[in-house]
Amino acid sequence: MGLLQRLEMRQGQALVMTPQLLQAIKLLQLSHLDLAAYVDAELERNPLLERAEAEAPEAGESRGESHGENYGEASDASRDGGDGDGFDGEGFSGEGSAEPWLSHDLNPSRSAIEGDLGTRLDNVFPDDGPVGREAPTGSEGLSLTPAPWGNAGGSFDGEAPDFEATLTSESSLHEHLSAQLDLATRDPVERLVGGFLVDAIDEAGYLREDLAGLAERLGVGLPVVERVLALVQGFDPSGVGARDLAECLAIQLREQDRFDPAMQALVSRLDLVAKRDLASLRRLCGVDDEDLADMLSELRRLDPKPGRAFGAGPVEVLVPDVFVRAAPDGSWLVELNSEALPRVLVNQSYYATVTRGAQTDTDKAFLSECLQTANWLTRSLEQRARTILKVASEIVRQQDGFFVNGVAHLRPLNLKTVADAIGMHESTVSRVTSNKSIGTSRGTFEMKYFFTAAIPGAAGAAAHSSEAVRHRIKQLIDGEANDVLSDDALVQRLRGEGVDIARRTVAKYRESLRIPSSIERRRERAAMPAR
Repeated sequence: MGLLQRLEMRQGQALVMTPQLLQAIKLLQLSHLDLAAYVDAELERNPLLERAEAEAPEAGESRGESHGENYGEASDASRDGGDGDGFDGEGFSGEGSAEPWLSHDLNPSRSAIEGDLGTRLDNVFPDDGPVGREAPTGSEGLSLTPAPWGNAGGSFDGEAPDFEATLTSESSLHEHLSAQLDLATRDPVERLVGGFLVDAIDEAGYLREDLAGLAERLGVGLPVVERVLALVQGFDPSGVGARDLAECLAIQLREQDRFDPAMQALVSRLDLVAKRDLASLRRLCGVDDEDLADMLSELRRLDPKPGRAFGAGPVEVLVPDVFVRAAPDGSWLVELNSEALPRVLVNQSYYATVTRGAQTDTDKAFLSECLQTANWLTRSLEQRARTILKVASEIVRQQDGFFVNGVAHLRPLNLKTVADAIGMHESTVSRVTSNKSIGTSRGTFEMKYFFTAAIPGAAGAAAHSSEAVRHRIKQLIDGEANDVLSDDALVQRLRGEGVDIARRTVAKYRESLRIPSSIERRRERAAMPAR
């Protein structure tokens, strides 16, 4: 085998992922919250970027973008792969922006401002004159100098109180229990053990620490730990510090003076309660149907997670990226949500000013890099908005029946269908629909919600959407009168409506809806007349 060293030159094609392309792909799949955080970081890092001031909407203007597209049954504008998507990039400015107000100096001199607003130093009231000026006096010789700020007779030292110190915050479960522990005992050993027990309680209010292991680590006896645990279990909220669900419910019932032998037997067999085995529970508790129904009703009113009321984060409302509303002509108007679109501008005048003062090559290279990054960011944001609008418009066109009649008229849809219609790749459509939502008159839905699998129709009929079939199963179960429908009965009903579906698929959809089986529903229905 001969070895030979030589130089060869070959010509080929390869896809190169430039940093700008990577940035555009990254921005495309970000949610509006992640995008806002990314833009804030770029605004802090890049001195040439500025946040655009939001203009007040005119009368009659909707809260979405003022531009959009009408999509109805006869509208095929979304099939065009060109730039006719109705998004003109308003609010975005890259290099060479045509907006005239970007070219004026954003940092005018102080004298110009004082001249326009009349805020020169000599244009002040006499009482507001500089320190050391003679204070005017009245007819009685009294000084007319205003009293200093602060309390009556007090002085102002020039430092305002800390604003953050005046803010209130929700106390966590740990803080709530620690405050009660400080008031419940003054024994240092009990406070030490109680502090470790409070630290071991999770967010739901349960104690996940082994008492024997905790006693060994602290070097105290197990009876001391158990005594302190009984003290902690008496704190608010009721049921906190329990080691399992049965103990949590028992603590709450004991505080309500309802933990009698019958209720104690019921709490000890929560597995039978979950199975709705009423016959076994009646024999175990020694009560009749009416008393058992009252006990179960009382058990349902207890809180299985007493700690969830503390330390919960703020509820974040799902903000739509796109709004869909009906147009007067019966079509659909698709608009971008201006509140979910960060608006950034490139300050060209500031760049020209600092460029003239740059002396070293390092400064010039830094400014050039900042300008290039700023231009690419504005273009990427504009391209992201256009792509979202184009994909959302095609989704609205494909799922027109949903927006008119509801979930029952959803059609099977996949990424390839939308990608072929708008002339994009499936991966691009997948990134656009990730972490995005559409606001409609029927509520706010994620874009992924409109992409459902197809279930074949019976006797060659049209395919049905899996989400529409799942909705139909829920309707049939909710409409049960006297007879409880089994999975086989649901299959027969759906096949009678033209849906060719298997029994295991019906069971899977029923479980995804958290609907119990027909046996459990029948047991629950049997106990309803006794309540």
